[in-house]
Amino acid sequence: MTTPRLKAIRNIGIIAHIDAGKTTLTERILYYTGRTHKMGEVHDGAAVMDWMPEEQERGITITAAVTTCQWKGCVINIIDTPGHVDFTIEVERSLRVLDGAIGVFDAVGGVEPQSETVWHQADKYKVPKLAFINKMDRMGANFWAAVDSMRDKLGAYPLVLTIPWGEEERFQGVIDLLSLKAIRWRDETLGTDFEVVDIPADYQGPAEKAREALVEAVAEVDDEVMEIYLAEQALSVEALKAGIQRLTLALKGVPTYCGSALRNKGIQPLLDGVKDFLPNPTQVPAIIGQNPHTGDTESRPPRDDAPLAALAFKIMVDQNQRLTYVRLYSGTLKFGQEVYNSIKGTSEKVARILRMHANKREPLEEAHAGSIVALLGLKATTTGDTLCSRQHPIVLEPISSYVPVISLAIEPVTRDDQERLGPALARVSEEDPSLRIHVDEDTGQTLLSGMGELHLEVITHRLEREFHTHVRAGRPQVVYRETIAKSVEETGVFDRELAGKHHFAEVRLSLSPRPRGRGNSFVSLLPEGHLAAGFVPLIAQSVAEALEGGAVYGHPVVDVAVALTDATVREGQTSEMAFRVAAMTAVKQGLHQGQPQLLQPIMKVEIIAPEEFTGEVIGDFASRKGKVEHLLAKGPVRIISGLAPLSEMFGYATALRSLTQGRGTFTLQFDHHGYVER
Repeated sequence: MTTPRLKAIRNIGIIAHIDAGKTTLTERILYYTGRTHKMGEVHDGAAVMDWMPEEQERGITITAAVTTCQWKGCVINIIDTPGHVDFTIEVERSLRVLDGAIGVFDAVGGVEPQSETVWHQADKYKVPKLAFINKMDRMGANFWAAVDSMRDKLGAYPLVLTIPWGEEERFQGVIDLLSLKAIRWRDETLGTDFEVVDIPADYQGPAEKAREALVEAVAEVDDEVMEIYLAEQALSVEALKAGIQRLTLALKGVPTYCGSALRNKGIQPLLDGVKDFLPNPTQVPAIIGQNPHTGDTESRPPRDDAPLAALAFKIMVDQNQRLTYVRLYSGTLKFGQEVYNSIKGTSEKVARILRMHANKREPLEEAHAGSIVALLGLKATTTGDTLCSRQHPIVLEPISSYVPVISLAIEPVTRDDQERLGPALARVSEEDPSLRIHVDEDTGQTLLSGMGELHLEVITHRLEREFHTHVRAGRPQVVYRETIAKSVEETGVFDRELAGKHHFAEVRLSLSPRPRGRGNSFVSLLPEGHLAAGFVPLIAQSVAEALEGGAVYGHPVVDVAVALTDATVREGQTSEMAFRVAAMTAVKQGLHQGQPQLLQPIMKVEIIAPEEFTGEVIGDFASRKGKVEHLLAKGPVRIISGLAPLSEMFGYATALRSLTQGRGTFTLQFDHHGYVER
């Protein structure tokens, strides 16, 4: 019975730019599938999926929320992800465990910067996608322009399945290109009731033209549809849908729908698309991992009778209980069962298995392959760990994290706050892998490092609200890096007598700059059989430690290639300590001599401002050392894209609002580390 159950499962995520309508869409999906009996609105702070107080106050999604619903015999596990760039890690770890996704786009703005980021994250994990062009009722809505922006900015291959019946205030429904029927929703029923009618006469021509374009688009890529098309045979709806599904699963096409989530229109056809075109767990490749004992590559098929393999993708502390969210790829998990953490090398017992609906819980006796559930009782498991059986161990690919770009110094207000601060920070850092906590040895300050100002602001508010820990926060600081500009070769020597014993080692290292973003590397050029060969791992470790703090500014060193070219050993005098000190000395000298350079985060900036304020906005941006790369006219607004140092963008939200009478918006996204201009 495993296969029929698995074929009915869809594990999907809702991904998009901030304010594209992801959470509003999710609320409608839950309402129309009968999962909830009242629609919550984001602007009222009543959305089911935005359950955190921080989310309700700000009207944005901060943490990925999981829920389950059913539609026409399908069990749909949904993760509603954040759209703000500061919380990209939530999208990353959600996409890592999902089989499909719905990309939501604003019919006015089309593909926006964070939409590109999350779309390419989905591409990285080879996640098939649907697209939903939302807000068709808004002033300036343009469905076909939004579809074109998917082609231009995402390199996507849209397969348009519904087109709008009217736009802006005239939007009343959609025209289904598969059935060639028009669908109109009754407003008084909150979108639960709709009628399927013949296509209005003035839309007959555009609908037939769009249907022909759809068939041609599928035939162009799918061989089976191509054969029917070339033979000029009648193409059934079932054959066309089968072709669309093949393209979707092969990442060659994106079924595209339209509607207005806020006005309750266009959601049911999208749900049909989830059922018809997004993959079930049997239609995605079996998960692959590595046997930690043998190093061999192994796979786990999505079957209940296969060995257990699950990935912990999120840790959350709720109601003072530690929840571990996992995706079961294979096997069956029962409450009370012992599981093996192949990363930590420890066994843990599952106290309870929960099906989550945002922050509400439903206990389960057991969970099967393809499920996304939360577990209680796991104490050592962290984000990215693999859970399996000890008899069949496997390590799945971990979840990649992000390098913080901004730091904030905090200090407790009272002695009681000081006692609570440590445990509170441990809890929030366990939940959020993109948060770094560091105590500065020189100043004694606690430094929070994260992905942006909003990220750190949310963390400090959570410390106060959830953990009753009051802190004073300093001005955010940029996380700088160091590198070198020229290649050098330096020798480090340690030759000293300590505690009556002579210690000697000599290490010669070559340091050279690498391209931005390539990271550090170490290679040994010692010939085979060299007397110092046994010390190479120690030298490599010492080099890595020396690069953690630059010799000039004290910031971590990046993008430097280090080669061990020679090492000298003296019998009876050479020690590990001597080699460690000699290697670190050579690195420090090399960093001093290699034209040290200070690097700073350079951000990709996109500003949307009314046309009449464009000059002032560009002038202010230039004063912040910003470089404009593109200026695009889009109706009454101008979209200004460029690069600027993060250090110059603090407080920009307030400045932009004052320049544009509160009508300007912007997004910041880390692009690269660049030289600090002197």
